[in-house]
Amino acid sequence: MSSAPPPGLDPEQLRRHLDRERPGLVSGPLEARLIEGGRSNLTYVVTDGTGRWVVRRPPLGHVLATAHDMRREHRVISALHGTDVPVPETLLLCEDESVLGAPFYVMEFVEGTPYRSAAELAPLGPDRTRAAVLGLVDTLVDLHAVDPEAVGLGDFGRPEGFLDRQLRRWGKQLDASRGRDLAGIDELHAALGRSLPVSPPPTVIHGDYRLDNVLVDGDDRIRAVLDWEMSTLGDPLTDLGLLVMYSTPLGLPDSPVSTTATAPGHPSPAELAERYAARSGRDTSALAWYTAFAWFKLAVILEGIHYRWTLGQTVGAGFDRIGELVPVFIEHGLTTLQEG
Repeated sequence: MSSAPPPGLDPEQLRRHLDRERPGLVSGPLEARLIEGGRSNLTYVVTDGTGRWVVRRPPLGHVLATAHDMRREHRVISALHGTDVPVPETLLLCEDESVLGAPFYVMEFVEGTPYRSAAELAPLGPDRTRAAVLGLVDTLVDLHAVDPEAVGLGDFGRPEGFLDRQLRRWGKQLDASRGRDLAGIDELHAALGRSLPVSPPPTVIHGDYRLDNVLVDGDDRIRAVLDWEMSTLGDPLTDLGLLVMYSTPLGLPDSPVSTTATAPGHPSPAELAERYAARSGRDTSALAWYTAFAWFKLAVILEGIHYRWTLGQTVGAGFDRIGELVPVFIEHGLTTLQEG
């Protein structure tokens, strides 16, 4: 690791805090590095040369604390530890902003790989890719089987009216990012509102469940589910719809938004849905709605990124092409809803 501390984490300040709160955990000076690839909250690996740990904190200069709630993320991971859902063990929550400049928590380091693209999966070969992705479905079934009351998460969200609130929330997000005409997006939003399904009993949901938010070990098993910042109590089929969406080929070469769908051996969306239904016992007949909603939500997110890019507020490779993708996501959403 580099000796230069990354932005947002002072290793010496962290060590002093750990020595006070968890004496004996750390045996020497800490070094830290920022893990690249996170979309929101910042993730660091820290080491004393012997042990390794992970630190999570909000992004630098963030404004909306509710969107980066460390207590909430720490709570759900702590609650799920010891269930069939693989999560890292949490070690400490610190809400004193004088330590690192923001609330943060520390958890164990788990070995594994987050596969972000078909190109990264390809070296595994078809059989191992298939095993890893089917394991992703099985882990989702395990998550949705957890009794929220039994693990202390009975008040973790407001499941009544969940889908209606989600649809209104993302509609407002769209309105906040309108900088151009987008054919079909209002039609998609309205059609989703007209055909709102009846939700099954609520469960703990992840909110952003996909292959690059888990760690896969050398035996192609899911070792840890990460990035719980969007978790709540709600409709479990929203997680499945998002997973199916991310498992659908976009049909765009060199897309700045990658999916793993085209990797050899990757199960089809229909197979993933069938496995989930068989293992969970849930009725997935309305899955087209949930998948169309996932396309809509991602279209809104991408339009927001594009809008910030047009204002000069986002820099980096690929951001100039994000806007091209939004109509593709809208079209997928409309087609999915119509065919469902």
